[in-house]
Amino acid sequence: MVQAYILIQTEVGKATPVAAAISEIPGVIQAEDVTGPYDVIVRAEAETVDDLGRLVVAKIQKVEGITRTLTCPVVHL
Repeated sequence: MVQAYILIQTEVGKATPVAAAISEIPGVIQAEDVTGPYDVIVRAEAETVDDLGRLVVAKIQKVEGITRTLTCPVVHL
Protein backbone atom coordinates (compact mmCIF):
# COMPACT_ATOMS: atom_id res chain seq x y z
CA MET A 1 0.00 0.00 0.00
CA VAL A 2 1.31 3.45 -0.97
CA GLN A 3 0.22 6.56 0.92
CA ALA A 4 0.74 10.22 0.10
CA TYR A 5 -0.11 13.71 1.22
CA ILE A 6 -1.58 15.82 -1.54
CA LEU A 7 -1.21 19.57 -1.06
CA ILE A 8 -3.87 21.52 -2.94
CA GLN A 9 -4.29 25.13 -3.91
CA THR A 10 -7.82 26.24 -4.75
CA GLU A 11 -9.62 29.21 -6.19
CA VAL A 12 -10.45 31.85 -3.57
CA GLY A 13 -13.31 30.71 -1.34
CA LYS A 14 -13.34 27.13 -2.67
CA ALA A 15 -11.32 25.28 0.00
CA THR A 16 -14.30 23.96 1.97
CA PRO A 17 -16.29 22.59 -1.00
CA VAL A 18 -13.11 21.14 -2.54
CA ALA A 19 -12.22 19.33 0.71
CA ALA A 20 -15.78 18.03 1.04
CA ALA A 21 -15.84 16.72 -2.54
CA ILE A 22 -12.43 15.08 -2.25
CA SER A 23 -13.29 13.38 1.04
CA GLU A 24 -15.94 11.35 -0.86
CA ILE A 25 -13.43 9.89 -3.34
CA PRO A 26 -12.47 6.25 -2.71
CA GLY A 27 -8.83 6.04 -1.62
CA VAL A 28 -8.93 9.35 0.23
CA ILE A 29 -8.31 8.82 3.94
CA GLN A 30 -8.74 12.43 5.03
CA ALA A 31 -9.18 15.89 3.49
CA GLU A 32 -8.74 19.01 5.62
CA ASP A 33 -8.98 22.77 5.02
CA VAL A 34 -5.76 24.46 6.15
CA THR A 35 -4.20 27.92 6.14
CA GLY A 36 -0.90 28.87 4.55
CA PRO A 37 0.39 28.42 1.01
CA TYR A 38 -2.00 25.48 0.46
CA ASP A 39 -5.74 25.46 1.05
CA VAL A 40 -6.46 21.73 1.43
CA ILE A 41 -4.28 18.82 2.53
CA VAL A 42 -5.34 15.29 1.63
CA ARG A 43 -4.05 11.94 2.87
CA ALA A 44 -4.67 9.21 0.30
CA GLU A 45 -3.69 5.61 -0.30
CA ALA A 46 -3.56 3.22 -3.24
CA GLU A 47 -2.20 -0.23 -4.01
CA THR A 48 0.67 1.01 -6.22
CA VAL A 49 2.37 4.26 -7.17
CA ASP A 50 0.67 4.04 -10.57
CA ASP A 51 -2.73 3.67 -8.90
CA LEU A 52 -1.92 6.67 -6.72
CA GLY A 53 -1.06 8.70 -9.82
CA ARG A 54 -4.36 7.71 -11.42
CA LEU A 55 -6.23 8.70 -8.24
CA VAL A 56 -4.63 12.14 -8.26
CA VAL A 57 -4.88 12.87 -11.98
CA ALA A 58 -8.16 11.17 -12.88
CA LYS A 59 -10.18 11.89 -9.76
CA ILE A 60 -8.74 14.51 -7.40
CA GLN A 61 -7.54 16.99 -10.04
CA LYS A 62 -10.96 16.84 -11.71
CA VAL A 63 -12.66 18.42 -8.68
CA GLU A 64 -13.86 21.89 -9.62
CA GLY A 65 -12.03 24.74 -7.88
CA ILE A 66 -8.56 23.16 -7.75
CA THR A 67 -5.78 25.22 -9.32
CA ARG A 68 -2.69 23.17 -8.38
CA THR A 69 -1.69 19.97 -6.61
CA LEU A 70 1.58 18.69 -5.16
CA THR A 71 1.79 14.98 -4.31
CA CYS A 72 4.17 13.93 -1.51
CA PRO A 73 4.48 10.14 -1.17
CA VAL A 74 5.07 8.85 2.36
CA VAL A 75 8.39 7.05 2.77
CA HIS A 76 9.67 4.94 5.63
CA LEU A 77 13.41 5.40 6.07
